This record gives sequence, structure tokens and C-alpha cells, in this order.
Amino acid sequence: MFESIFVSAAGETAFTTPALAAALGTSLALGLLISFVYMKTQTKGQPSRGFALTLVLLPAVIAVIILLVGNNVARAFSLAGAFSIIRFRSAPGEPKDITHVLFCMAVGLAAGMGFLIYAAIVGTALCAAAAVLEVSGYGKKKGAERLLKITVPEDLSFGGAFDEVFREYTLSCDVKRIKTADLGSVYELTYGVVLKDGISEKSFIDELRCRNGNMNIVLIMDAAANSAAAEF
Repeated sequence: MFESIFVSAAGETAFTTPALAAALGTSLALGLLISFVYMKTQTKGQPSRGFALTLVLLPAVIAVIILLVGNNVARAFSLAGAFSIIRFRSAPGEPKDITHVLFCMAVGLAAGMGFLIYAAIVGTALCAAAAVLEVSGYGKKKGAERLLKITVPEDLSFGGAFDEVFREYTLSCDVKRIKTADLGSVYELTYGVVLKDGISEKSFIDELRCRNGNMNIVLIMDAAANSAAAEF
């Protein structure tokens, strides 16, 4: 069942046009499945079209490389030298994106070696596992991380001025930075907060405004992507 389609009855490696077409077709189909799962499970921002297309073609590319190498060691070293000149200049992706790339490589390796049923079973099973984990919310943090900046007048004792509001609206709250502004006439307090599920950001800000003299309050919605915002 898990035998290679490129092994003849005599036990020798034999490449035929139908077998090559089956290997490429299987790798492209599984790449399309992996790409589809990636787009449907991408929750942070819009899925990258370029990355989605790469996931479709990568298994077929890997399969072709494996077919070219075969059992020839010299050819393997030659291909390794050729591909060593490639430089990836794109920004590193999320761990989940890297997993999808490795997933495509594994499927392409299996297809290129002729283990089509093995590639199909593994590809389908891992795609199903990725979808189930995403739908079930496995590993998802409770609450919503935010970056909060509060401006207070210099005569306000801010040590515990907002504790009551934080207890009501947040799961956790950490002071990130305290600095003066406007020649020392005001203080800018920066907090990393995790808001409780279902709370109203407007109500949260209104409660804070009642305690900071109705001065400026900034609630940055994507704290992870805007961590640098604490510097201004």
C-alpha cells in the first residue's frame, strides 16, 4: 500500500510518464489543500496571496528536485551547491507559517519518492489536524492584549488612581513606562493590559477619563504589532 510507484517489479527504479504525472498531480493537489487550509485558518491580518501561491507550488517543486536527484550522490551535491546561492530576503513569518512550509516540503518529498498514498494520507491528516486546532481555539489566550497610554496632570498621585478600574475591566495590568511631558507639567503612563472578554472599550476609557482629569487616553488595539508605540 505504501510502496513507491517508481519501483518496478524487479526492484529497480523506473520512471514512466504516467508515474511522473501522478507524482506531480498529487503534489499540486496536496499543495492546494495545504494552501486552502492556511487561508481559512489565518486569523491575524489578511492571508498573504504570495505565500498562499507558494504553498501550492512548493510540494511540486520539491517533488521535481527529488526526481532529479534520485540515487545519484554527485547530482545531489550539485543541486545543493546551486540552491545555496538562493537568499531569502523576506521578513521571518510566524511559527505557523514556517510549519506550513515544512508541511509542504514533507509532502513534496513523499510525492517525489513515489509514495503517493503516504503523501495523501499524511497531507490530509495534517490539514484536518490544523483545521481542528484552529476551530477549537487551542492555545488561544483569554482576553485581548492592548497597549494603554494615559496622560495625567503632575499634581495627580497616580500610584493607585486607576486600580479600581483595572480590576473591573482587565485580567492583568503591567506598567511599561512612566515619563514626563510638556516640560514636566504632565505624566504619560504606559500600561500593557489584557482586557476581559466582552467588555466595552468605550466604557473602559470613560472610567479612566473620570480619574485623569479628562486628559488624553490612547488604547492601541494590536499591542503585539505596536509594541514600539510605547516609545513615543
